[in-house]
Amino acid sequence: MTVRTAIHAAPLTATIGAELHGVNLAEVAVDDTLFAELRTLLLRHKVLFVRDQDITRAEHVALAERFGPLEDHPALGSDPDHPGLVRIYKDLDSAPEHYENAYHCDATWRVNPPMGAVLRCVETPPVGGDTIWVNMVEAYTRLPQSVKSQIAHLRARHSIEASFGAALTAEKRLALHERFPDAEHPVVRIHPDTGEDILFVNSFTTHLVNYHTPENIRFGADYAPGASELLNYLMRQASIPEYQVRWRWTENSFAIWDNRCTQHYAVQDYWPAVRKMERAGIIGDRPF
Repeated sequence: MTVRTAIHAAPLTATIGAELHGVNLAEVAVDDTLFAELRTLLLRHKVLFVRDQDITRAEHVALAERFGPLEDHPALGSDPDHPGLVRIYKDLDSAPEHYENAYHCDATWRVNPPMGAVLRCVETPPVGGDTIWVNMVEAYTRLPQSVKSQIAHLRARHSIEASFGAALTAEKRLALHERFPDAEHPVVRIHPDTGEDILFVNSFTTHLVNYHTPENIRFGADYAPGASELLNYLMRQASIPEYQVRWRWTENSFAIWDNRCTQHYAVQDYWPAVRKMERAGIIGDRPF
């Protein structure tokens, strides 16, 4: 009889990220015990990394689907043979865009942003092309208490029109907005599984929607630019290295992350080399 050993998780920083050893993700996709262990490790470390996983696209999708149904992306689309698997290929023929090289949670412009994602490196540059993840629980925890009190009940607007839509013609941009109206989320959300408080603003966030109250406003300058200065301060927390882990990709390495409590930044420092990634995004719930 084969005796399964526990997945070994080696932390990469004191606050976020662990590299897994002795695991085959194709097995995790079909084994309830292994998947439960993986899920527990994900809640603990917030992003997990695994190298040398030569698995099929179908197995990649099957692993992601263990967490929940997969989403399609309105701008990027899906692999025609594997719905929910998005190809993020960057080469010399790719259109110039700068959505990944900003600190962001995936698709917070949705009413129900993704729960997480499973990302595979298909082809990596010889140097460069790393990805950074940020622990936004830690970012909230280490805010000054005065700021925590100030933002406790604030809400913010998140927009695809102001990000992906900005480069489109006015007609297409407005059509995108009609299909995906701006979403409103709490500035501090609660993790549905761990109960942790999370700072939940990122590069898709456009403005605070309920800042203009008698308690906050004496003069117009308290709101404009006062509210935007507060939002920019909160968004800058993601750039603090003490909250981050940086991953050097190799072919067939994977990252699995909890999109509810992290942000990430894909470093675009590899031109003119090629970088090819494939991501399965998992449908999430409405932040509260």
